[in-house]
Amino acid sequence: MHRLTLAAAALAATLAAASPALSEDARMPRLISLSGHGEMRMAPDMAFVTTGVLSQGVTAAEALAANTAAMNALFAALTGAGIAEKDVQTSNFFVQPRYNFQDGKAPELIGYDVSNTVTVIVRKIGDLGPLLDKVVQAGSNQINGIGFEVSKPDAALDEARKLATADATRKAKIYAEAMGVSLGRVMSISEGVNYQPPMPMARGKVMMADAAAAPVPVAAGEQTLSVDVNITWEIQ
Repeated sequence: MHRLTLAAAALAATLAAASPALSEDARMPRLISLSGHGEMRMAPDMAFVTTGVLSQGVTAAEALAANTAAMNALFAALTGAGIAEKDVQTSNFFVQPRYNFQDGKAPELIGYDVSNTVTVIVRKIGDLGPLLDKVVQAGSNQINGIGFEVSKPDAALDEARKLATADATRKAKIYAEAMGVSLGRVMSISEGVNYQPPMPMARGKVMMADAAAAPVPVAAGEQTLSVDVNITWEIQ
């Protein structure tokens, strides 16, 4: 019985001595978390254009044959404009019936529509206007959108990261000073990257008679490359 009492006393003493350390280790750190934003603006140096042909025929086969011939002419125009095969990709193809709707009558099948569109990468902005002229003159009657992009955004994004980090740190210091504390070590950091391309320059069908009247003007504008960061500090 005496030995058990001594063992229990020794265990109680050990736990009592260790409890402050355990309490100190288990205490949650005090943290402050702030977000920052940084952005850079750059002129894009490449473009994407979706173009194609919508053909109509009395039968599906007739519409398809007309579309195939027009698309072959379009592909030839793209090749003649210096567009590499790898930079042309089919983006949409459909065949659908066309009906005439009249009140009180069943829909009347009057023909078929066939549409084939491709997305083209234009690696030199200066080539975009002449390319649009060529594809329309070659038979394209659909331009469904034009977008622009910066081909090498890494340097600009790195600058945006620095700006975002500085923005988050500036705000964190303001809060820390207001609360009478100081910033300690960084506990975590995360980021989100956002591209804001200019609005598409054109969208919709192209009328052949109007399209050949004058060269197509192109306004590439600027692209915003932005970074958002969230940083968490320990406060002291």
